[in-house]
Amino acid sequence: MKVLEKNYFWMLLPLLHLIANAAEHEEVAKHAIKLHRGKGAAIMQRKQWVLDSCRKLSGLLRQKTVVLNKLKSAIRAVEKDAGLSDEEKLFQVHTFEIFQKELNESENSVFQAIYGLQRALQGDYKDVVNMKESSRQRLEALREAAIKEETEYVELLAAEKHQVEALKNMQHQNKSLSMLDEILEDVRKAADRLEEEIEEHAFDDNKSVKGVNFEAVLRVEEEEANSKQNLTKREVEDDLGLSMLIDSQNNQYILTKPRDSTIPRADHHFIKDIVTIGMLSLPCGWLCTTIGLPTMFGYIICGVLLGPSGLNSIKSIVQVETLGEFGVFFTLFLVGLEFSPEKLRKVWKISLQGPCYMTLLMIAFGLLWGHLLQIRPTQSVFISTCLSLSSTPLVSRFLVGSARGEKEAGDLDYSAVLLGMLVMQDVQLGLFIAVMPTLIQAGASTYSSIVMEILRILVLIGQILFSLAAVFLLCLVIKTYLIGPYYRKLHMESKGNKEILILGISAFIFLMLTVTELLDVSMELGCFLAGALISSQGHMVTEEIVSYIEPIRDFLAIIFFASIGLHVFPTFVVYELTILMVLTLAVVIMKFVLAALVLSLLLPKTSQYIKWIVAAGLAQVSEFSFVLGSRARRAGIISREVYLLILSVTTLSLLLAPVLWRAAITKCVPRPDRRASL
Repeated sequence: MKVLEKNYFWMLLPLLHLIANAAEHEEVAKHAIKLHRGKGAAIMQRKQWVLDSCRKLSGLLRQKTVVLNKLKSAIRAVEKDAGLSDEEKLFQVHTFEIFQKELNESENSVFQAIYGLQRALQGDYKDVVNMKESSRQRLEALREAAIKEETEYVELLAAEKHQVEALKNMQHQNKSLSMLDEILEDVRKAADRLEEEIEEHAFDDNKSVKGVNFEAVLRVEEEEANSKQNLTKREVEDDLGLSMLIDSQNNQYILTKPRDSTIPRADHHFIKDIVTIGMLSLPCGWLCTTIGLPTMFGYIICGVLLGPSGLNSIKSIVQVETLGEFGVFFTLFLVGLEFSPEKLRKVWKISLQGPCYMTLLMIAFGLLWGHLLQIRPTQSVFISTCLSLSSTPLVSRFLVGSARGEKEAGDLDYSAVLLGMLVMQDVQLGLFIAVMPTLIQAGASTYSSIVMEILRILVLIGQILFSLAAVFLLCLVIKTYLIGPYYRKLHMESKGNKEILILGISAFIFLMLTVTELLDVSMELGCFLAGALISSQGHMVTEEIVSYIEPIRDFLAIIFFASIGLHVFPTFVVYELTILMVLTLAVVIMKFVLAALVLSLLLPKTSQYIKWIVAAGLAQVSEFSFVLGSRARRAGIISREVYLLILSVTTLSLLLAPVLWRAAITKCVPRPDRRASL
């Protein structure tokens, strides 16, 4: 009983502090301090204090009922008042309703607190799960209360604004306005209508949507806003600077669309990040060129230095990665310009069969090692598929601009075979992303449901094959009827104005990647096909477009490779260098051997020598393993440790790729071609 009384005391104290008058607040607070310190009151006195507090609470609830009745009478009186306009009636009634809502919410808070205390007293203090559930329920109640209070605050701001406008209207009616004042008044009314038309009410529209969660976040103002000491709180909230929101999981959010779309805004953090990457990429690229490494590794080092494992100066990581994706798009477009449809027809069988065989062999070896190491089959399949992919942008950097000598009759160009297989791997990437949800469910399914999951995977494969057929049929139509007239018209309109040509080509790239995305095929394939279609217009057209698009590609590629460096963690690599080197060498050697084995079965005898070059180009792990790994980690397919291992092995394999490529070129390519490829 003593414990119950004490708990009621601590529950009633904040409630009485909120709803009693000022004198009663002070008296209750002083008495509570004496009780808490053990001074003064005896047991009977404490009982009497609890009873008095309950009586006060009961009296306040009765008083609340009386006030509600008076408010209802006031609302009826306003509605019957013929001297008020309809707008003024609505405003006064709405004000009374806000006060009614405040009274009802205060009463609900009292009984929610009592219910929470009752649930806590009935629980087992040793049961962590029960305490966690109680804490979660209290947190949900607080979130809902915060949302209601926020809504009420917004309504009060609107009522205040209406009141000020009504006062201005009364003043304007009592005095004559000049012509300038009348113009400004008309402009003000038009601006108010504009704000009402473009305002989306996104908060109210989405708060009741299924799957939406209320969370507590911190709003961090920019340093510029905090440094302005003479600003009021309202002026700071309306400042043009961008606030940052941080949730309880330490995720950081930046404004994407402001409430007032009439005021231009800029993400200064993102601007500073791009400027910093651009400045630091120059010395890093020079350094790699000096020591004989490709410049892309300098850009990756730039990302490492600026990222979380270095200076941690990049604030808009997601935005930088998003911009870097355009580097991949334009890189694959330029690759497609060199990969003409004629080359595609020569190697399409190898390009289609080779990656499929390699992926199946990698999965088979992964399941074997997973069984020996007691790894779940779902995890083994994911890791094997992830490691089977190779980096298209990296190999494209090796091949773009490299001239090839004349081949003997029947010989295949290793660049055509290599790029064809890489593009097919990009298609597999899109397929694997589509299958991932089913793979997640299969990990926790019973044997009876596994059959259904396999059927779902087969259906997905059928959909992807249908989408690929639709894409290539569309490409055939575009090549036959559209691409020629489109380019001639574009070239004619762009005489003396290369902006039109650049814009037209970019629009075509974006159209193709949008089509492939809508058909559930990777956007990268759309960019590649856009280049291949334009290359069908001839060598002169290709050279002209390359001269315009290449500078754009180079800048965006810097951003892309720097974004890769943001996910490289040198300290982790140093701590686990031995095991990471062993794993990386094992993956690289296995991919090289499997690629050479598959190509030896698919290539004609006259072109067998290029299998070593193609295998060397495929013997690394794609940077898209970062994307797949992050999705798998969020879905629970792999653990944090496995995710870090995949990132580290991918990074080390990319670092080893130039060495292996140069060795294969030196060994297998004739001297004239060797100089061009190196």
